[in-house]
Amino acid sequence: MQDLGIRVLFMGNNFPRLLEGLWVTVRISLIAVVLSIILGIFLGLLMTKKNLVTKILTKIYLEFIRIMPQLVLLFIVFFGLTRTFGINLSGEVSAIIVFTLWGTAEMGDLVRGALISIPTHQYESGMAIGLSKWQVYRHIVIPQILKRLVPLAINLTTRMIKTTSLVALIGVIEVLKVAQQIIEANRYTVPDSALWIYGTIFFMYFFVCWPISLVARKLEKKWKIA
Repeated sequence: MQDLGIRVLFMGNNFPRLLEGLWVTVRISLIAVVLSIILGIFLGLLMTKKNLVTKILTKIYLEFIRIMPQLVLLFIVFFGLTRTFGINLSGEVSAIIVFTLWGTAEMGDLVRGALISIPTHQYESGMAIGLSKWQVYRHIVIPQILKRLVPLAINLTTRMIKTTSLVALIGVIEVLKVAQQIIEANRYTVPDSALWIYGTIFFMYFFVCWPISLVARKLEKKWKIA
């Protein structure tokens, strides 16, 4: 039958399993994004310091994370650290660590760029009218930084959600791993199930990422006009 392929989605609990796998993907991404934003703010502040040692260390960290593929980092953390140092890390925890390291580097560089984009005379003008350093940051610097960072942070979130598909390679039962299991279980009875399963996952990712991207574009457009 022509519709046999699509019916695999509704056999047993296949579709609920895909939704559960999608939630694992989203959960890893959200935890990593929250940690990345917090740590990235501190990293960005450190990167603006005029301390030579701090600049060298943050530069090395940033370049290492940018050069090293996320998949290699996943293997290093999940297989390397666990076996070399006897650390018992689950695949999901390993994924959160790796994506937090990546997100922190990305977010730190965004914060650094936002901070240095604020003209020096704005700091000086705030101090000249009697504002304290904290008041200058609160009323002048932070509002401008937020306008630059929020859309970029939201875009980083969508990138992270899509990249978490790599965690299936270290055994995390996320949406792609569930899809592989369903396809393997039905390879003889429903040989064309892959098209429908992966097509469904495409729309799942789309409906998760598209609203986030839409919010980022609207905020960027609104604040650019403002």
